Amino acid sequence: MKAITLDSFGEADVLQLTQVPDPEVRPHDLLVRNRAAGVNRADLNQRRGAYGRADFGDSSLMGLEIAGEVVAMGSEVRGFAIGDRVMGIVGGGSYAELARFDWRMAMRVPEGMDIVEAGAIPEVFVTAHEALVHLGRLQPGEKVLIHAAAGGVGSAAVQLAHAVGAKVFATAGAAKHEEVRQLGADVLIDHRSQDFAEVLQAETGDAGVDVVIDFIGAPYLERNVRALATGGRLVQVGLMGGAAGAALPLDRVLFRHLQIMGTVMKSRTAEVKQAMTRRFAEAWLGHFADGRLKPVIDSRYPLAQAAEAHRRMESGLNVGKIMLLP
Repeated sequence: MKAITLDSFGEADVLQLTQVPDPEVRPHDLLVRNRAAGVNRADLNQRRGAYGRADFGDSSLMGLEIAGEVVAMGSEVRGFAIGDRVMGIVGGGSYAELARFDWRMAMRVPEGMDIVEAGAIPEVFVTAHEALVHLGRLQPGEKVLIHAAAGGVGSAAVQLAHAVGAKVFATAGAAKHEEVRQLGADVLIDHRSQDFAEVLQAETGDAGVDVVIDFIGAPYLERNVRALATGGRLVQVGLMGGAAGAALPLDRVLFRHLQIMGTVMKSRTAEVKQAMTRRFAEAWLGHFADGRLKPVIDSRYPLAQAAEAHRRMESGLNVGKIMLLP
């Protein structure tokens, strides 16, 4: 099969389309003919060498999410058949024509949904649900601040928060505000020209928000904590701005009874990932079938143009998911 490989770590040009052996099907595996693969920031980190030559359980090849048709199954698979349209999170291997993954990580593609749109669901929506609902415990009528709201996970979180019935504050570049507003954001904040802490203070009367979903890290930590209402929850999903030099106002944490949590998908065990997938599917999969939720796709690239897809993500211009079409 054809797949994206890299002989060395570095810039996007190291990604090359080559011929590699087909994956071997293990007892619990679905083998899927990939029709769509989402590009994630973890892929950029892998390309740059952050994980070394790690094997993440399914493949040492790049790529964490897929959508396609089942072409083969292991002896222990239950509830699926050859030809089924499925989507899911994989432990590597989606930048390829074929990928294998445990059937307990698979979700059926909603009837009538475009297969490429389905490929834009698994990683970002499962992550957003875990951060916002499972850990953040967002409730109807509460207020939430979502940073990087035009990105893959951010745009998914805005939709989920709106569907929950929360008031959504979102940070994004001004050029992306209208698109984020259409996803369900109530108050848009330009992270380049506005201080989100000042906006929240004015909008909430210094009462703060109940949940903050953050992807930036150290540069935002102190302001995130000070933006939380009594009993508020900060869920750290990424460290795009780095981890060093963060200032934590412990007095605020103590006297406002705050909680700070972290979550990351890649390092979770298979059992935890399966539970995360089930929680998301049970809560939200029906919302895609009837159009209440919709994956946001920024752009689509043939598999051979994986380097261009990475450059698009590195540019920071995307709104929603960047997709590869094997």
